[in-house]
Amino acid sequence: MRVGTVKRKTKETNIEVEINLDGTGIYDVKTGIGFLDHMMEQLSRHSLMDLKVRADGDLHIDFHHTTEDTGIAIGEAFAQALGDLKGIRRYAEAHIPMDETLTRVALDISNRPYLIWKVDFSRDKLGEMDTELFKEWFQAFAQAAGITLHVENLYGTNNHHIVESCFKALARSLRDAIEIDPRRADAIPSTKGVLGGSL
Repeated sequence: MRVGTVKRKTKETNIEVEINLDGTGIYDVKTGIGFLDHMMEQLSRHSLMDLKVRADGDLHIDFHHTTEDTGIAIGEAFAQALGDLKGIRRYAEAHIPMDETLTRVALDISNRPYLIWKVDFSRDKLGEMDTELFKEWFQAFAQAAGITLHVENLYGTNNHHIVESCFKALARSLRDAIEIDPRRADAIPSTKGVLGGSL
């Protein structure tokens, strides 16, 4: 089993994450932010990664620190669980429809983090959560996990559908990218024999 455990404590948040990349999509998430919990549950269920998250943050100020630091902690646990990246398929993409909405995610588990975010919202909030914070979560996760991540909402009008399709498309892409390729299970998926840095 490829598992990772991260405890991240700052003056703003206290977060614990456990992840199992070879799970069945079991989740136990409590961040104090209802909509973020819902998205983390989607991430787990559709990637088949087991995910446990406990976050205690300065929600009396706003949701920014908890959202960002949750992305960091999950990304760090994900990278820890992947280890040396040996045998993974590395690349993946998914198109996820949700009623009137269609979102595309393409990613490379390259250890060279980068985010392209082409997602617009027509509302400032979903529930009590600022919609601008979704980009912050994806940026934090991509950076900490070492993923080149492109997220593009192709069309859609319902803001809930738009953001949920982003998380589901990420989940399905991760599910494919972290799968062990039986033809190259003992090899780093790069002609250079290493992933990361400027290589």
